[in-house]
Amino acid sequence: MNRFLVFLAALTAATPAFAHLDPVAHGSLAAGLSHPLTGLDHLLAMLTVGLWSALIGGRAVWAMPIAFVACMAVGFGAALAGVALPFVEPTILASVIVLGLLTALAVKTPAWVGAVLVGFFALFHGYAHGGEVGDASTLSFGIGFAISTAALHIAGVGLGQKRALFARLSGAAAAIAGVALAVAG
Repeated sequence: MNRFLVFLAALTAATPAFAHLDPVAHGSLAAGLSHPLTGLDHLLAMLTVGLWSALIGGRAVWAMPIAFVACMAVGFGAALAGVALPFVEPTILASVIVLGLLTALAVKTPAWVGAVLVGFFALFHGYAHGGEVGDASTLSFGIGFAISTAALHIAGVGLGQKRALFARLSGAAAAIAGVALAVAG
């Protein structure tokens, strides 16, 4: 339980003002790699995808993370193509809350249902990434954030498979943090 309290304290100590690396100033691959790690909303959503998929088990362990990365790439491309996507930030915050609650409650769904849901949210995460790429090399930035996203999913799966209670408590903490981010924003 002490680890959970430390984790919860760390979540609440982080603020939405913790900015991402500028893709132009810091190199596009490095910015892409660090981007999901430096935004609390992205970090929590990506970890909960792994945690929740581990709690579901079976095909969900790989189907949900793959769906997230693939749909995130589609959203990234849509932003680069200038496609308008409404409610990007509110949907990203909703993803943290919803995925956190689904993890906290260990909701069991068929793998395809989970994949569709995380894929929907991933479109918005990818769109936000694409909108922040600026003048950087889009390919290397995109590769960087896809690698970091997959790594966060793998970390979530690993934690979720070993400690279900920790996964559920982390999901609850993520949902609470999502509400706090929504209220603060």
